[in-house]
Amino acid sequence: LSPLWLWYYFNDQFGYDLSSTYIGYIFFGAALLVGIIVMRYAPGGDGPMDLYMVVPLTLYGFAIAATWLDSIADKLVELLELFGILLEIPSTIMGLTFLAFGNSLQDLIANVSLSRKGLSTMAVTACLAGPIFNLCIGLGLGFMALLKSTGKEEIHVKFPKNIKTGFYFTLANCVLIVIAGVFVGKGVLGRGYGYLACGLYLAYVVTSLYV
Repeated sequence: LSPLWLWYYFNDQFGYDLSSTYIGYIFFGAALLVGIIVMRYAPGGDGPMDLYMVVPLTLYGFAIAATWLDSIADKLVELLELFGILLEIPSTIMGLTFLAFGNSLQDLIANVSLSRKGLSTMAVTACLAGPIFNLCIGLGLGFMALLKSTGKEEIHVKFPKNIKTGFYFTLANCVLIVIAGVFVGKGVLGRGYGYLACGLYLAYVVTSLYV
């Protein structure tokens, strides 16, 4: 079913119909053939699969999952815009609350689960790596797509006050991590840092709403 989903995804997001070219038929045929081979020769039960089969299937599944997340996020933004218009809620407040919570909820659940299993280092690393990935890759690819679609060589960006406030609180949180983890905790982030971080986030939301 993944080729059908990709046909819908490219048609919906980019206006590109895969069925209009021979590439789409080649991809559909190749995916169907690979699916039949996997169903026929993959080990049954709970036995492990060979690495040469696991790696491409995992990468393909990751790519399909990424398209699902992109499509769902797009529909979520449109839905939030609709509710914002109907309830007369500014887009800034919608982004600071509902959209931010929705984007971060799955990461919160995953990181808390990792911490409870004793993998706190992995959870903390994921907390820091996720925003870095979003800022670097997300903004980078986003601006590349914007430049390509508009045909411009540069884009002038104006940062509103709430974005600047977010930068300041992000820097404050980084300083708090260094102080709590290096100087106070001697390499350990204690429960006190969690309370301070939650308080810092609440202060950020309140400040952004009133800026």
